[in-house]
Amino acid sequence: MNRATPTGRVAAAVAAATAILVAAPVISIVALAMRPAPDVWRDLLAYVLPRAMIDTALLLGGVGALALSVGAGTAWLISLHDFRGRAMLVWLMPLPLAIPTYLAAYVYADLFEPLGLVHRTLAIWFPLHDVVGVLPNLRSMPGAIVVMGLVLYPYVYLSARTMFQFQSAEFAEAARTLGARRWTVFWRVSLPMARPALAVGVALVSLETLNDIGASEYLGVRTLTVSIFTTWLNRGSLAGAAQLSCFMLAIVAGLIAIERYGRRNTTAEFSAESPRLTPRTRLSGIRGAAAFAACLLPVLLGFIVPLLYLLQQSFGRGLLENFDIALGRDAFNSIAFATLATLTALGLGFATILAWRWRPNAVRFIAMNISQTGYALPGLVLALGLLTPVLAIDNGLNAVAGWLGRSLPGLILVGSGAAVVIAYVIRFLAVPTGMIKAGFERIPRDYDDSARAAGAGQATTMRLIHLPLLRPAMLGAVIIVFVDCLKELPATLLLRPLNVDTLATSIYQFASRGSFEDGALAALLIVAASIGPVAWLTRFSDMPSGPA
Repeated sequence: MNRATPTGRVAAAVAAATAILVAAPVISIVALAMRPAPDVWRDLLAYVLPRAMIDTALLLGGVGALALSVGAGTAWLISLHDFRGRAMLVWLMPLPLAIPTYLAAYVYADLFEPLGLVHRTLAIWFPLHDVVGVLPNLRSMPGAIVVMGLVLYPYVYLSARTMFQFQSAEFAEAARTLGARRWTVFWRVSLPMARPALAVGVALVSLETLNDIGASEYLGVRTLTVSIFTTWLNRGSLAGAAQLSCFMLAIVAGLIAIERYGRRNTTAEFSAESPRLTPRTRLSGIRGAAAFAACLLPVLLGFIVPLLYLLQQSFGRGLLENFDIALGRDAFNSIAFATLATLTALGLGFATILAWRWRPNAVRFIAMNISQTGYALPGLVLALGLLTPVLAIDNGLNAVAGWLGRSLPGLILVGSGAAVVIAYVIRFLAVPTGMIKAGFERIPRDYDDSARAAGAGQATTMRLIHLPLLRPAMLGAVIIVFVDCLKELPATLLLRPLNVDTLATSIYQFASRGSFEDGALAALLIVAASIGPVAWLTRFSDMPSGPA
């Protein structure tokens, strides 16, 4: 074990501070929830909470089931089968991740509303009253389930595909030897073996569904997230919103428990004696065309249709020719907030993992694990939990300024946008922490020992060995966190400074006024920024097939 050095002590202090930063919103939420709010709570219990719990449960179950069906089915087809167009689909399948749920809701609601594009197109061939009866009502629970499921299924697809690709061939061969057909092998062998990946994917889908506020509110689904938002802003009850947030945190804890339960008793899927991967089965003719269509449909609905709509609105309305200076300001705010949050999260994640690597102990292990829990906090709950600590710091700074006889600085953290950056860091810190931890696990500790034997200190070892070898993991973390910050809506909506908008909040404002089309260019910028990172995630996703 390394002895304590100044560099190590700094890393340990940063790791401890990071854990406190991530835990602070949860502690604040619990403290706020303990405040009495009998009048508001009676109304919440009678009129808000029952429907909110039912809608949340239905939405989580529906979106999870749809994402599981689409993600697992397409991952199985692409991983274990070969057909015309498969190589293209490998790159296309994850692209719906570039479409935030609220953008998908705005696009499809606009397409299917009365006198929308779909309505006008069908009215060419059918009478008007027949068209109204045929069109689905997307402003409903089924509509929200379909729209959100179509853009969230890649979480299941990516995790399931990894498991399907690495399954050993001997399991499927043994099943076929016993007379099992292809579908039987899928249901009885491949799917159960992919259970850990499916549990992780569905858990991520559920967390993203809980975090959503734009799509749920716009499509008329009164989830717990929407209820917290209205209780806080419309009813003016911070305590009531905190009490509802505690219910949401209980749901989050339940989802994590279910995910851990889904990964229980996992076993290795490779055979030490026969490490051959399952070969891809060639599909041709009708079967190949059906497989291609089945995989293309979710990409078409989850990515291509929204993208084409945004392109058509941006060019058709002349939004590029008549570029609004306000859009440039919103884009600058988005980039500034996202850049500061990304660099801060990267530094905190690196220091946290470095402290654990240099001197592993129980305290640092706890700090490392706490730092990775922020992603489980829905953005709205995170904003609510940050409000009290941030205001307390601002009030403390004002008190110090008054004591020193200086002019009061006002709301420094809130007014400068620092609160937004802090929320981004807490929520997405799990990404750099997890990726850097995985990167460190691939660096043998012998390298550290050799550097120490050559007389290099910890700082030198970090600069000459760790940082160069961690560059791919850190680059990936930067890309993912930056784009996630650009798309984040709930926390930004509630913590941004007065009269300051980002691309996400600007789109929300347009949609709230019923003029989402005017925000199409802002939405297109978010999607364009997200496509590259999503494609980057798929670079190494296609492994060579095992021998047939």
